[in-house]
Amino acid sequence: MAATKPGTLYVVATPIGNLGDLSPRAREVLAAVDAICAEDTRHSRPLLAAFGIDKTLVALHEHNEAEIARKLVARLQAGESLALISDAGTPLISDPGYRLVREVRAAGMDVSPIPGACAAIAALSIAGIPSDRFCFEGFLPAKASARRERLQALVREPRTLVFYESSHRIEESLVDLAAVFGGDREAVLARELTKLFETILGETLAAVLEKVRSDDNQRKGEFVLVVRGCEDDHGAVLAEGKRLYAKLTEYMKPSQAAKLAAELSGAPRKALYGGD
Repeated sequence: MAATKPGTLYVVATPIGNLGDLSPRAREVLAAVDAICAEDTRHSRPLLAAFGIDKTLVALHEHNEAEIARKLVARLQAGESLALISDAGTPLISDPGYRLVREVRAAGMDVSPIPGACAAIAALSIAGIPSDRFCFEGFLPAKASARRERLQALVREPRTLVFYESSHRIEESLVDLAAVFGGDREAVLARELTKLFETILGETLAAVLEKVRSDDNQRKGEFVLVVRGCEDDHGAVLAEGKRLYAKLTEYMKPSQAAKLAAELSGAPRKALYGGD
């Protein structure tokens, strides 16, 4: 049986660290397609070379995806087979690709997944936090105000939350998460998964933050943070009330803001504002 079919786009997962995680099927497909679409060709070329794969690489990233997708569809319609990979892990998961997949499907061409490593799923599988229902949030906003606003919108989410974060902002994000969700919220931080210095930190957001702050090495690499969903309905209601109160005080007197925030959220007015 041939490794690939003409006119098919293969969405191929690549390792997130350990090269041994590239499946035999993925190797066969990457070696057989006519060209490989990669987010960063400079990053992907050494990876492919490690497996003896020498193929034409086409750069496909957020800045050119809409434009190049039509050209790639035309190549598929002409009978070529193509593969899509990201810098690491499963394409489209916090990476470019969905526009291309959408265009290919809209043109009536086949899209076939070649599954493999995914950092979010890998972290969820070892966190020991409920995984029957979860919400993948990708990267939080870089700006502190936007990040806190996003977290406030998630404070009452009952599903387990999965975030990606970079070494540049891991400490800042943990500070904001502990402030918004509460330091006692259960969390697991997975760093450098499948790599030499893989580290798994657990317990609570406060405990994870303390360990990250106390060890420079824990602020290096790539991170996946798994946070337990909201279980305390009273706490969630109070948190929502405080969020509304803080926003409303920008436009009205604190006493009025507390009254309206309490009505909208169900939180006790006295817990929001101590005045008359």
